[in-house]
Amino acid sequence: MKPVPFTYVRAESVEQAVDALRAHGGEAKLLAGGQSLVPALNMRLARPSVLVDLNRVPGLDRIDEENGGIRIGALVRQSAAERAQLVHERCPLLAKSLPLVGHFVTRNRGTIGGSIAHADAAAELPLALVALAGSVITTLRTIPAADFFVGHFTTALADDELVVASTWPRARSGEGSAFGEFAPRHGDFALASAACVLRVENGAVAEARLAVGSVTDRPELLDVEPLLGRPLDDDGVRSLGTAAAAAVDPPPNLHGSPRYRRALLGTLVERALRTAWARATETPS
Repeated sequence: MKPVPFTYVRAESVEQAVDALRAHGGEAKLLAGGQSLVPALNMRLARPSVLVDLNRVPGLDRIDEENGGIRIGALVRQSAAERAQLVHERCPLLAKSLPLVGHFVTRNRGTIGGSIAHADAAAELPLALVALAGSVITTLRTIPAADFFVGHFTTALADDELVVASTWPRARSGEGSAFGEFAPRHGDFALASAACVLRVENGAVAEARLAVGSVTDRPELLDVEPLLGRPLDDDGVRSLGTAAAAAVDPPPNLHGSPRYRRALLGTLVERALRTAWARATETPS
């Protein structure tokens, strides 16, 4: 199939892109990497009257240090972030999640900002950003990741607002993280996914964030209060895995029933907790 006819606008600046959005309202779509949008256009699931190409906009393809963490421009290719030493040094959870995004070929074109703005409930990057308490920087404001994702393919963005960057906090001393998902094949959409960040002080969990995806309509943080102030033990891990499975109600799909996907999530949460704890407590070499 082929897309419906549309007007093509090649933006040369952020201001020009915003002007195009304001002129056409909800009828305009932004093109970054195109790895999600182009298939939707070809299948006519998306029918914009105007397509605004961002790829010539300068300054959106940078990875920079910011407040100890990193700021990633919206047009940074996923493969570029995957190779970036700064990402591996400052944000190991992001480094672990990137190889799970689609396939190497799609990551060569897919962008960090595009994946975030697309807001697929099964996407890895939104889940990692929520788990890390990162933020999305737009042309109008800075939005905490937990508030940015509203539902499946739905964000807090206004019609005339676009993502220009995302900020990813730096891993701190005593912190460990883990990202896990289960998909029928590598590159397929995950049936369940979990991302965990733990910080350990004096042998006990001082801070923790646990986010789950694929089984909810957006990345969702779970209650980790029972873990705080004590060492992570098998009882705590199993208890939180069971609670995570009970807290979600995933829809059925061709690859698994809701019961199966809840069981998958519980296992992934347990694995993520154990891995994050091991990384937080390992002795530096």
